[in-house]
Amino acid sequence: MKIICIGRNYAEHIEELGNERPSEPIIFLKPDTALLKNNDAFFHPDFSNDVHHEVEILIKIKKEGKSIQKEFASSYYEEIGLGIDFTARDLQAKAKEKGHPWEIAKAFNGSAPISNFIPKQDFDVKNINFKLQKNGDDVQIGNTSLMIWEIDEIIAYVSRFILLKIGDIIFTGTPKGVGPVKIGDRLEGFIENRKMLDFQVK
Repeated sequence: MKIICIGRNYAEHIEELGNERPSEPIIFLKPDTALLKNNDAFFHPDFSNDVHHEVEILIKIKKEGKSIQKEFASSYYEEIGLGIDFTARDLQAKAKEKGHPWEIAKAFNGSAPISNFIPKQDFDVKNINFKLQKNGDDVQIGNTSLMIWEIDEIIAYVSRFILLKIGDIIFTGTPKGVGPVKIGDRLEGFIENRKMLDFQVK
């Protein structure tokens, strides 16, 4: 299975980081060793002093496909979830300054906590409210209607370049409000009123 991530898919998040708005989706990958399941604790890495939370809606691919047309993309997933794309912002900035790839800042062990997956038919996937709380306070609030590229467009675009296989997980981008985590923080994530994530930073 693969973890495929989409960067810069919410305009206000692009603005808060001072990034350029892309003309096409930005794709990067995380290895399966990045997965963190079952609300296991996230252990803050010792190689970074600035790890940020980025909460995202996830989709799980249910059948193999390549060069998928947008109008058929919805048939390639049945479940959604919630995840966090932990980012070592200091390592990312250093890599960007040198014009280097920045997987080192995104793909480290435990950098992709994911929830259980739930049926997409319970929601209007084009209008899903989701949020992240840190120590009981709302820090990120998003809605899929604010995506620059909606889910079906993401599936169609990614599948032009990468064969999608059963079990692949796509992180669809994060809304504004990203920020640092520290040891002792408690993170709770919600899709609508369903708590999907609840774990500690250690």
